[in-house]
Amino acid sequence: MKKTSAPPPPIHVALVDDDPEIGKTIRQFLESGMEGIRLVGAVTHAEEALKEFPRLKPDLVIMDVNLPGMQGDECVPRLLELMPGLHIVMLTVFNDTEVVFRSLAAGAIGYLIKPVSAEQLHEAIHEAMKGGAPMSTGIARRVVQSFQKPASDPRLSAENALSPREQEILKLLAKGYLHKEIAEELKIAFSTVRNLTARIYRKLHVHSRAQAVAKYHGELS
Repeated sequence: MKKTSAPPPPIHVALVDDDPEIGKTIRQFLESGMEGIRLVGAVTHAEEALKEFPRLKPDLVIMDVNLPGMQGDECVPRLLELMPGLHIVMLTVFNDTEVVFRSLAAGAIGYLIKPVSAEQLHEAIHEAMKGGAPMSTGIARRVVQSFQKPASDPRLSAENALSPREQEILKLLAKGYLHKEIAEELKIAFSTVRNLTARIYRKLHVHSRAQAVAKYHGELS
């Protein structure tokens, strides 16, 4: 008799949002039995998240930017200090490029604009857990437009300037492409993408996709 493999464990998700209407809607989405997702906690203040989430051990946190007291982008690095490896996706009604890069530089891996549908939320959570960087279309467009600068940008020294191929890869990383998808898009080997990504990180003196995007735009010194 053929053994059936056990289903993978659900993704444990926590929410930080003080909006009474939108926050309630998102909680309902997450509590409605989304495939492969389980809501383990929901708070309205960043301070509560810092206190409660290390105990709840979520895999991913959906974090509103505008919160009473400590702001979401301020909470991100402090939460990551307590929970290394945590995935954080920002959520806001504002389409502000400065706030976007500040949040990404702090360690967030994605950014969604309210309101979001259940389908968008489900897709963003799974994409983030697979190594992607989910972003609403408007945010992704702003990130890509910000790349319209020459490789000799004064923020990069001549010896560390990114090559045209490295710039192509960095643009695709900013759009949320996975290494496999970049390889397919540029018609190059997966190993080449991985090696060039590592070179980009070395040149920019960063350790993650989000930091690389922020550093290239001068948001991270």
